[in-house]
Amino acid sequence: MDNAAGLIGSIVYLAVMVLMVAAMWKVFTKAGKPGWAAIVPIYNIIVLLEIAGKPLWWFILFLVPVVNFIAIILVSMAVAERFGKSSGFGIGLALLSPVFYPMLGFSDAQYRG
Repeated sequence: MDNAAGLIGSIVYLAVMVLMVAAMWKVFTKAGKPGWAAIVPIYNIIVLLEIAGKPLWWFILFLVPVVNFIAIILVSMAVAERFGKSSGFGIGLALLSPVFYPMLGFSDAQYRG
């Protein structure tokens, strides 16, 4: 029984990760950035900072515990603003990424950089 639960959990996790990569790919291409950046660790954060209009030194904030949580919220709110969405949508991007990034990526929202 434990093996079946583990297998199902792994399949669900993999499906969510594939959805997130596809959604981030779409968000990046809408913003005029290369979609493949969504699958490159570290570089995807740098591209997200560029989309949000934040300076690249903010990457350091993502490495500091507690501060990274605040930085993620601020960057997500800036990304939402760049796509014409509300601050609440930005908080959703930060806290419920597997729901809100597909909503942003697969909707008709346009990048207003």
